Amino acid sequence: MGATTIRRKEGSRARWRALLAEPQPEATAVFWESVRSRHPGFLEAVIADARVAAIRLGDRRRFPSRVEAVLHAIRLSIVTDAFLALVCYRAKAACQARRIPLIPRILHRLAVMIGQVAIGDPVVIQPGVYLPHGQVVIDGIVEVASDVALLPFVTIGLRAGSVEGPTIDRGATIGTGAKVLGPLRIGVGARVGANAVVVSDVPDGSTVVGVPAKPLRMQQGDGDGQENANPS
Repeated sequence: MGATTIRRKEGSRARWRALLAEPQPEATAVFWESVRSRHPGFLEAVIADARVAAIRLGDRRRFPSRVEAVLHAIRLSIVTDAFLALVCYRAKAACQARRIPLIPRILHRLAVMIGQVAIGDPVVIQPGVYLPHGQVVIDGIVEVASDVALLPFVTIGLRAGSVEGPTIDRGATIGTGAKVLGPLRIGVGARVGANAVVVSDVPDGSTVVGVPAKPLRMQQGDGDGQENANPS
């Protein structure tokens, strides 16, 4: 994740701390404006999500035209509950960026009902994220970069006493049933194993497994890492 994105997220966290200190309508407005300004455009995000899904599903087509990509997104929405739920989240974020009332609440409920995907208002998800089966919960001040895969029953959120959640960097994979909690960073291309509980930073390109999650080479040294190596 670039330095500009990190600075923006740190700014959001500082504004959120100021908001918690005492009721300040101005601080509230500044915080939510910073969140809204970082949401990607609806069509841009949905097309990127569709292209990433095609690659992950082994589809060799690259959808060079915008129309082809949109048609593929429509097809995915029909055949995949998780993708339709992600589209509902994208529409919700786009409505919130435009300050449209009520409709974001309806879209949030639809995402939960269709694919069991619950994504909180402070969460920012960049274009090109892959949800194969839904059942995903994300909340808090969280940023998810492009080309991230979130497998079923994943929770990304908060630890007690904090509103700051994780930053998931580009190309990371969060395995089935994993929990990623608190103000930490999942590095570029990192992999979190199935049912792992992550409470500290994960370096770029590494794989962590276990409770609490540790780098795979440490788990292998204990003789129990090999069977948990697959994030799915």
